[in-house]
Amino acid sequence: MRNRIIAFVAGWTLMALISGGAAAAGTLPARSSMVSGATITVKPLSLGAQSWKFEVVLETHSGDLSDDLTKNASLVAEGVAASPLEWRGDPPGGHHRKGVLRFKPLAPAPQSIELRIQRPGEPAARVFRWNLQETR
Repeated sequence: MRNRIIAFVAGWTLMALISGGAAAAGTLPARSSMVSGATITVKPLSLGAQSWKFEVVLETHSGDLSDDLTKNASLVAEGVAASPLEWRGDPPGGHHRKGVLRFKPLAPAPQSIELRIQRPGEPAARVFRWNLQETR
């Protein structure tokens, strides 16, 4: 009986942590950057146990958005950069793109994160920062 109670409590604790991470991402604000007529807006969607997801919207009225976000984006925490697992969204090209970048969860959970996007032809990466301690 004691083992069942421990398993039950452990299961509920794990679910609370997982859903807490997902809920916390929803409270993080969207961040935007406009450089050379191109706007990028990033919104954390989920910081769960399976993956971390960020909605990315790219917009411009000149040129085309041919960025390969699986190669040009990274998630940085405590000096360590991680590449995206995948991009699910609009293909390269056009003036408006929207999709989700998915990353492997960072463990242990960092205090803050940065999503960096280095666009072709731009001298510096766009940096989108969030303090995760505010959501806990």
